[in-house]
Amino acid sequence: MKKALLDNPRCGMSVIVKTITRLTVGLILLYGIYIVLHGHLSPGGGFAGGVIIALSFVHLMLAFGKDFAITKFSPNLASYLESVGALMFLAIALVGFSGGAFFRNILSKGTPFSLFSAGTIPLSNIAISLKVGVGLFAIFLALVILEKSKEEE
Repeated sequence: MKKALLDNPRCGMSVIVKTITRLTVGLILLYGIYIVLHGHLSPGGGFAGGVIIALSFVHLMLAFGKDFAITKFSPNLASYLESVGALMFLAIALVGFSGGAFFRNILSKGTPFSLFSAGTIPLSNIAISLKVGVGLFAIFLALVILEKSKEEE
């Protein structure tokens, strides 16, 4: 089914746009992951990285059509990942209570300016990126589905 959606000229945009999307969407996703994981060392973090990750899936939807994007990222998976992000963020905050305060850092701080130097901040960035990325993609998907239903009426 995925191959049929990839080659269907009626779904999505032109062959040029689809080819460029195949080449760039992985790089966009990788850059979003980089922004999330290095958010405590440079500008960026969970929100910015989550938006970039969501835009990689929006890019797929624009190039190949809504049906192809849903095969890559189903609504059930989206709901599950958004819940995991929210629960992970809440768990990080509550685990801080074991140290005496809400969101208290319970992990060692490590060497300054290294990847593992921020305690619980990278974990919070990952949780925020899940929540923001999946939520933004779900909003865009809902808008596309709503527009399609209005066109059918």
